[in-house]
Amino acid sequence: MSTSADTSAPAHGELLPTASARRTWSVLGGAVRRTGWHTPLALATVLAGSAAGLVAPWLLGRMVDEISAGGGLDAVLAPAAVIAVAGVLGGLLTGLGGWLVSRVGETVLARLRERVMDRVLRMPAARLERVRIGDLLSRVGDDVAVVTASIARNGPEVVVALATVVLTGAGMTALDWRLGLAGMLSLPVYALAVRWYLPRSGPYYARERVAMGERSHAMMGALRGRGTVRAYRLEDEHAGRVAERSREAMDITVAVFRLFTRFGSRLNAAECVGLTSVLVVGFWLVRGDLATVGMVTAAALYFHRLFGPLIFLVMNFNEVQSAGASLARLAGVADLPEEPDAGAGEGPADSSVRVESVSHSYGTGAPPALDGVSLTVAPGERVALVGASGAGKTTLAALVSGLRAPTSGTVYLGGIPLDELGERRVREHVFLVSQETHVFAGPLLEDLRLARAGATPAEAEAALETVGALEWVRALPEGLDTVVGEGGHALTAEQAQHLALARLVLADPDVAVLDEATAEAGSSGARNLERAAAAATAGRTTLVVAHRLTQAQTADRVVVMDRGRIVEQGAHADLVAADGRYAALWRSWQGGVDQGERVC
Repeated sequence: MSTSADTSAPAHGELLPTASARRTWSVLGGAVRRTGWHTPLALATVLAGSAAGLVAPWLLGRMVDEISAGGGLDAVLAPAAVIAVAGVLGGLLTGLGGWLVSRVGETVLARLRERVMDRVLRMPAARLERVRIGDLLSRVGDDVAVVTASIARNGPEVVVALATVVLTGAGMTALDWRLGLAGMLSLPVYALAVRWYLPRSGPYYARERVAMGERSHAMMGALRGRGTVRAYRLEDEHAGRVAERSREAMDITVAVFRLFTRFGSRLNAAECVGLTSVLVVGFWLVRGDLATVGMVTAAALYFHRLFGPLIFLVMNFNEVQSAGASLARLAGVADLPEEPDAGAGEGPADSSVRVESVSHSYGTGAPPALDGVSLTVAPGERVALVGASGAGKTTLAALVSGLRAPTSGTVYLGGIPLDELGERRVREHVFLVSQETHVFAGPLLEDLRLARAGATPAEAEAALETVGALEWVRALPEGLDTVVGEGGHALTAEQAQHLALARLVLADPDVAVLDEATAEAGSSGARNLERAAAAATAGRTTLVVAHRLTQAQTADRVVVMDRGRIVEQGAHADLVAADGRYAALWRSWQGGVDQGERVC
């Protein structure tokens, strides 16, 4: 369920939290520990594969010494056979280890993604409405994609490279500690290069993720409010805003690439320092009979073997940094505490709704969308809200349905404040049908069961018959079992709204809130939906945000709003006779109804 567009809606919202580095590692570590024995097995396999790779340089060094000592063909054939076997075994183990690491990584990411979605879906509706839609979509879309791509493309290679670096360094030191120490002279150069790079690149990647969220927010704001944008001829302004956000993200990416190029030259210097140190120290060791030529050869080959893994690790800091920034944003959502729904012990005494001195604004300094509104709706009464766009109708509907909390004042349901009832209890008693109805992918019956999980096919058909939709549902290829939504049978706007009203019947709430629930169907479909809405809400306390004055005409009471305040209320006939603001709207409606004009 979602509310329709309203010019009083906020232009900005709150950003979801981003976890600190320490907290990100904690969340990630907890997910890894839950994989059980799979992680140790993957690491052991990778280490075994890397250890097999140490055989070739060591045996080549021995071959050099034996040939120098006058060894024959056997000094070459036997080591060559062992090198071949070790190469095959190392390749198999490395491949298997990479697959196991990838499997563990995908499992960890899947659980993290599920936890993120769980936190988002369980987030209180009032807070979810405040969250910036671009930031939310960027996290569950862009950030998940970045981390997934990093794990799928580089995750196994990173683990293999780390294992190779550690074991190869140990192998060099085992040959002669002085050769190992010589190779380690490159580490300070690598460290200085990384130390130079990280403080400069980290903020860029964090800013890049935020910039992408800002771009998504600008795009979604323009798309969701496309009707208003076109009505006020704001296309160029919004297109310029999207272009500006895209340009900012591009500038950050280009700046990172320039920084990365300078980083590469420092890595080449580290390789030069390391290999030169090994060869120079090896020369002095051989000259002093402290090492053999074969040992120095093996050490040089070991160090050369580090080039690939070290360069891979460092050159992939681009993706690692970007994935780390995205992972921190996901962990920030996954780490959100579960908010208990502390509902009142007693349920509402009846289905009455009372709005008492309620004011609401979207953000500090924003003009009030509602200003001191008080309204009482008796049990079973049908009240229509009318007024110009931006009058506060949708905001009032959102407060009554519990989607938002008022800035000041209180909304009561059956004599109990909504915040004391708790969100779960409010959902049991209040049902919102909005202008924008989503049809979930899957069988149509399962879509209806969103309102009541245990509904039988007979109960679903009864609900559809109530709203006048059973005939077209039975005409579908597989009836209730027809797959609808994305990738399935496409439903019209009128049919989608029929489903939403059928869900309302199945949910059987005490209070129904219809927020322009017939606006998307067009004039002919709107009349059918008005009859369906009247049938679905019969006997219920109903608040209708009316976009057609025929909805107000059939209501028990009409409430006229303007600039966040109630300016008139009463029965339709009485307000027309009073010749006030509603009467002017009614005359305008009567004059334009033949052309299907919308006046409120």
